[in-house]
Amino acid sequence: MDIARTPSTPDGNPQLADAPPEPKQPPIIRREDYTPFAWLVPETRLEFDLGLERTKVRSTLTVERNPAAAPDSVLRLNGDGLTPISITVDGNAVNDFAMVGDDLDVPLTGEAHTVAIETEIDPSANTQLMGLYASNGMLCTQCEAEGFRRITFFPDRPDVLSTYTVRMEGRAETFPVLLANGNRTDAGEAEGGRHWAEWHDPWPKPSYLFALVAGQLEARRDSFTTMGGREVDLAIWVRAEDLPRTEHAMESLKRSMKWDEEAFGREYDLDVFNIVAVSDFNMGAMENKGLNVFNTKYVLADYETATDGNFEAIEGVIGHEYFHNWSGNRITCRDWFQLSLKEGFTVLRDQLFSQAMQGEAVKRIEDVRVLRSVQFPEDSGPLAHPIRPDSYREISNFYTATVYNKGAEVIRMMRTMAGPERFREGTDLYFERHDGEAATCEDFVKAIEDGAGLDLGQFRLWYSQAGTPRVDVALRHEGDTAILSLRQSVPATPDQPEKEPMPIPLKLALFDRETGTHRGEQLLVLDEAEAEIRYDGFAQPPVLSINRGYSAPVSIHRSVSPADLVFLAAKDDDSFARYEAMQELLVGHLVAAVEGRLSDTERGSGREAIGEAFGAILADDQLDDSMRGELISLPTQSYLAEQIEIADPGLIHEEREALKAWVGERFATQLGAHHDRTSAVPFGLDAAAKGARKVKGQALVYLAAADPAGSARRAMTQYERADNMTDRQSALLVLAGLDVPERQAALDDFYRRFEGDALVIDKWFTLQAISTHPDVLEHVEALADHPDFTLRNPNRVRALYMAFAGNPHAFHSADGRGYRMIADLILALDPINPQTAARFVPSLGRWRRIEPGRAALMRGELERIAAAPNLSRDTFEQVTRSLG
Repeated sequence: MDIARTPSTPDGNPQLADAPPEPKQPPIIRREDYTPFAWLVPETRLEFDLGLERTKVRSTLTVERNPAAAPDSVLRLNGDGLTPISITVDGNAVNDFAMVGDDLDVPLTGEAHTVAIETEIDPSANTQLMGLYASNGMLCTQCEAEGFRRITFFPDRPDVLSTYTVRMEGRAETFPVLLANGNRTDAGEAEGGRHWAEWHDPWPKPSYLFALVAGQLEARRDSFTTMGGREVDLAIWVRAEDLPRTEHAMESLKRSMKWDEEAFGREYDLDVFNIVAVSDFNMGAMENKGLNVFNTKYVLADYETATDGNFEAIEGVIGHEYFHNWSGNRITCRDWFQLSLKEGFTVLRDQLFSQAMQGEAVKRIEDVRVLRSVQFPEDSGPLAHPIRPDSYREISNFYTATVYNKGAEVIRMMRTMAGPERFREGTDLYFERHDGEAATCEDFVKAIEDGAGLDLGQFRLWYSQAGTPRVDVALRHEGDTAILSLRQSVPATPDQPEKEPMPIPLKLALFDRETGTHRGEQLLVLDEAEAEIRYDGFAQPPVLSINRGYSAPVSIHRSVSPADLVFLAAKDDDSFARYEAMQELLVGHLVAAVEGRLSDTERGSGREAIGEAFGAILADDQLDDSMRGELISLPTQSYLAEQIEIADPGLIHEEREALKAWVGERFATQLGAHHDRTSAVPFGLDAAAKGARKVKGQALVYLAAADPAGSARRAMTQYERADNMTDRQSALLVLAGLDVPERQAALDDFYRRFEGDALVIDKWFTLQAISTHPDVLEHVEALADHPDFTLRNPNRVRALYMAFAGNPHAFHSADGRGYRMIADLILALDPINPQTAARFVPSLGRWRRIEPGRAALMRGELERIAAAPNLSRDTFEQVTRSLG
């Protein structure tokens, strides 16, 4: 397809028309304005007459006055694009209702009533994929955060908890499978080739956890016996042709259920647990009570079509959504400002689960890498916000790395300070106190405080202050004493110019240079702006290992010699600290090079220090390949940009690629040997085999940077001999970035081999969009016109354009074509799927941290988007905040 473009001036800048009338701004919702809803809704009954283009909905609400709220003679029910067909109260027709915008006001005079409303919707026209929508001939729902109001009128807020009974009826040929929350209580045949099913969920829940799925599906079935003896029927529902690729998801589910019992004492509470895989889905997955709806990306896998990373992601996301049964469902959020209550805690739980399944060391490195590449830029940009925001215009914009990933790190710090056992006492108390409630972040912190015996008064600042804390570290030596000086600061962020010191738990160790050992790890909590700690008994200056295990989500700044970093990269017994030393060595050299602070002599000595560390890692026979693959990885361009006040993406790319080529040339023999060695490792699912595939891919990247033509032949051989997607993809990634004949041959073969498999063809789009090929912009433009590309499938849009926006080499093209491409996409996508469109805005919103020429082009594209009429709330909020 061809995305409509705004005319440009000869210099390539967007040509802006006269300023349009100021658009009407969506209202600001503030946390401080929370009040309880005036009415309770103890019971909800929903009846659906299903059709892909016409579905009738009858909702019957039992309502009663809320004694904890101010009285109100009107029941305000939220709607979005709905028109009531009929309204009754206690069986009597209501004609004096009022529409207030999209919402419905029904007058009520008594203490308790039964309110029934009929609506009609067209699921096939729902391109937003929120509410009830059609996907490949089936019906499914996505209601978080405010999608339920697109199905029927309802108090669509998380603090209104209700038990749901759902009856669905439709043509048996079109909808042979009828699923909803809870347990199925009845089913039967109806006239005219129709059938029906009724489901009841006994656990009160908010409307955002409602789910319904109807369509032609097949199930992989299994069972799980809980620690209390309940036999739970498990089913993963997919299209018939996808059934063979669900085994890993089912095994991941059973492992999740077992682990949650052992690690947190949480037992499943229904007779069935269903998962449905849907190809059209805005999110990764949704934890609806008893009926999880998943993006197919996080369910379907076999080793011909999914990488090792895909398998690990499926296990983590399956775990995440299952763990929500308690941290999100049994205890939900009072309001959406408390989103991190369920998401931050559940991300921590899925991280701990994945550490237990996959190994702690490498998993911790992977989690920190995600935090730094996604959340750190968020924290230093115009969209910075605390993990518990104070206001929003559109809540879908706050499903962010800050709420999820930083939220998990904040709770992990509590666990670090308390220790695992005392932290478990705190979470047990939280579940005991608040089961069945809509709770707040403060409720969680108070439970940990009481259960673990911690004073978390000052720690609460982590919930209210945005920004990544900076800790400046200095170690000096006097006599036989090592003196550690620490100073913390939290940078100014939008609406928060001044910050207070926060408690920062730092694990550290002081190494003896001669023996390579230390006296033991210590936990130091920096809770003041500055602190100085003295350590006696060091005749020689020790080597400091700090923030071990990444005990706090902070940015450490210190002046440390390359020799000390080489020492830690080789000797540190904390895996993360060892990785961090290698990253510090690389980042320090690359940032200095980009900023022009290196003489030829300093550039040479810096590379020699890097070479010494790389050589030791490559030669270490005791090092497992999973860790070796992490230690030889270069820092990402986005992370390097975060270390520079005003970054030049072109220079960063140039210096990073030059270092990559230098490493590839310097260690060509060793890297070639590692590629040959790991290529001989038989395929397996064990850690050793997966680690070998990681090193194989890394070695190929370095070799290709130094010798493109020779490595193209090596990569093509790997591609042709691959018996798994991990090897095939890593070879194709290298080939996609090279201007060699083998490139197109491999891409064509990959497409022919997997044509029709949507998830694998997504990889085909992504590998070309993230490549370092000099013509990547032209490639992406051509792919947008490919018959397999569509704006109506979020996975496909992300596969091409989110990958492109995350490719600094292409996105930051000096002529602004990359920025224009993403702005054009946002404008084309916003009327179709505003939630997905809005998620592309932050890539342009980083303009203040980019050199002036590119910054002006980025800002110009944001202004062009802002000037467009009828922007969605989602995109409007992101753009206006990005412009400041």
